Amino acid sequence: MYFDDAEGMVFRPPSEANSFILRVTVGCSHNRCAFCSMYRDVKFRIRPLEEIIPLIRLAARQAPLLRRVFLADGNAMVLRTETLLTIMQELRQAFPKLSRITCYGGPKDILRKTPEELSALREAGLQIIYLGIESGDDQVLALADKGVTGAEMAEAGQKVLAAGLKLSAMVILGLGGKELSHQHAVHTGQVISQINPTMLSALTLMLHEGTPLRSLVEQGRFQPLSPYEIILELKTMLEHTHLTKPSLFRCNHASNLVPLSGTLPQDKKKLLQDLEWLETAYKNKNNPMLNDTGLF
Repeated sequence: MYFDDAEGMVFRPPSEANSFILRVTVGCSHNRCAFCSMYRDVKFRIRPLEEIIPLIRLAARQAPLLRRVFLADGNAMVLRTETLLTIMQELRQAFPKLSRITCYGGPKDILRKTPEELSALREAGLQIIYLGIESGDDQVLALADKGVTGAEMAEAGQKVLAAGLKLSAMVILGLGGKELSHQHAVHTGQVISQINPTMLSALTLMLHEGTPLRSLVEQGRFQPLSPYEIILELKTMLEHTHLTKPSLFRCNHASNLVPLSGTLPQDKKKLLQDLEWLETAYKNKNNPMLNDTGLF
């Protein structure tokens, strides 16, 4: 649900389809990720409260029974904590049935928040932070221009959970290409294990026009994985993922080859068996999900 005419396209996680999308920023404060095209044509700016509060009140008049709000765009955590708290107070007053507030969080901005600030945001109603881990490997993170190391990514995720917030983490299969595939899978599994996120989503790399990574492909400097290699990479990542607390796992984004889902760690064995079946079927070319070219 959207009550805005701000510049640029609006993006949100799939799970926020029924949420009120409140743009507290326009664009992304980092906006350098080599694989991402979402905010390339938008100049980043933080929206003043004078813009945000009227939007909240407009939404309250039109949909007073709203229960969910997603704070967009690419990284609401870049805002000062006091500003976020003011916005959430306005949301609670405007929507008496409000049950959850969520947002994207960049690793650097999460790390800049103190534990006390994150706890205050939780107490004010923030429930879930979406964190794009993308990879746990330092080389792959540098290639992707995420601006942090695997250790810093793990620290950011742990910090969110330590404050009592839920963490929905995303990783990208194929982000290291053929050259870095194995270390990407192994180190990503290790960072996931260190964080133990509440929810975990595995997406597959999509090479959008106008992105640095697409340019590397066109120059022959980056070799994307085949569908078969994506299967092997996901299998390796899960083999190196060792969680102690339940984490809802999804690999059913539009970018993925086949839909997989379960809860880790209890469904890990079944997920690996499914991937082994896909691996064998792909080798034998007898998978009903393969088309005439041998691709999914």
